[in-house]
Amino acid sequence: MSAPYAALRREVLAANLEIPSRNLAILTWGNVSGFDAEAGVFAIKPSGMEYAELREEDIVVLDLEGRVVAGERNPSSDTKTHLELYRAFPGLGGVCHTHSPHATAWAQARRPIPCLGTTHADLAAGEIPCTRFLDAAELGGDYEKATGTLIIETFHGIDPLAVPAVLVAGHGPFVWGRSAREAVRNAAALEEVARMALMTFALDPQAEELPAHISGKHWERKHGMGAYYGQKGQH
Repeated sequence: MSAPYAALRREVLAANLEIPSRNLAILTWGNVSGFDAEAGVFAIKPSGMEYAELREEDIVVLDLEGRVVAGERNPSSDTKTHLELYRAFPGLGGVCHTHSPHATAWAQARRPIPCLGTTHADLAAGEIPCTRFLDAAELGGDYEKATGTLIIETFHGIDPLAVPAVLVAGHGPFVWGRSAREAVRNAAALEEVARMALMTFALDPQAEELPAHISGKHWERKHGMGAYYGQKGQH
């Protein structure tokens, strides 16, 4: 007999193993979760475990009330942030949090990443926003839940399915997608976009954003109603 939520746990395990393989984090500095909308549960990496030690049975499954429904490990310390995002943003199938260096540098500078070129436009329909700092009262309460609430506040008026990433000020990126696999690959794309933006401003501190008609075309051809990039059924 297979373990509870075996397919979801396998998917989330594989996505978490992509974090070190894509050089998105060292040590244990990252996590990926995956959401099963039909079952109303999400699976996430256990807290503080080395990637090389992870096994399918280590992946923790929780419901949308935050109760553990499968697994013996303690879930990631960022679990409540993931939970708030799944509750607030319909359509998410995966969330990835890392401390990848270039994206984190932008978060530490408290600067959004502007859309400077088509590589960025292929990932997001506009700049990658950066949150404000949490205040002392928010930090003194439920820190991880407050981080999720802060992200949701930042996305007022922004479609999270069109801009699949945020920089949490002084902390790092949270990135999402239609699956756990897509979330971690969007995190890899964000890290490269962040690196390119830093290089661009090093060459030209006054570099301008990509004109909207070009950025819009690139996002639409990959993600819009008439998207023609890639193959059918490809995620």
